[in-house]
Amino acid sequence: MSWINGPLAAFDLETTGTDVESDRIVTAAVVRLEPDGAVSAERTWLLDPGVVIPEQASAIHGISTDHARRHGVPASSAIDEITQAVVGVLHSGTPLVVMNARYDLSLLDRECRRYRLKSISERLGVEPSPVIDPLVIDKHVDPYRKGKRALHALCAHYGVSLEDAHDARADAVAAARVVRRMGEQHQCVGAMSLARLHDLQVRAAAVQSVSLQAYLRRTTNPAAIVEAAWPVIPRSR
Repeated sequence: MSWINGPLAAFDLETTGTDVESDRIVTAAVVRLEPDGAVSAERTWLLDPGVVIPEQASAIHGISTDHARRHGVPASSAIDEITQAVVGVLHSGTPLVVMNARYDLSLLDRECRRYRLKSISERLGVEPSPVIDPLVIDKHVDPYRKGKRALHALCAHYGVSLEDAHDARADAVAAARVVRRMGEQHQCVGAMSLARLHDLQVRAAAVQSVSLQAYLRRTTNPAAIVEAAWPVIPRSR
């Protein structure tokens, strides 16, 4: 049976920024979708990240510093719960859908390090797998399509509804639905085993990073470096 006909889990974060080494988690969601697309289980978290949430970030996800401090749970306990929830999905063999996994999974890894908690990889004993990343897959199956590839753009392209964009739960659900639609439309990935699909994304993400780095060096930043590792960026010493 193809993975597109089975259950999917999805993981999403909303954060204080875009730097995996220094930014913090504000909200998180882990959801399970059945083959018909219905959500059968979900967990969500609102964290007090312990830092001021920049106005630019608040404008995107709607969570202010004051709201997070009043209603959020301590980051250290939430990070442990989020990490264990993701590990539980991967232990079960259910594929984990993460839009731009390189960012979300790497940021969670750094949060574990910050609070001296075991990371996903340390709890599993291996790197996270199987992970399915709609961003990597879309660039692989349709590399020359013009336009944006953010989640809202992918949903529009593949005919998936996205309500409450930048809400962690809504984004997680939409990512799972859109990647299932990708697999249905592109049997070159939809028919793959999860192990082969994961390995394909490792290679595809590296190729995509090389291409983007070359483009940036030609056009805007001669010293640009785009990380090639996927789904988790290795920690610096």
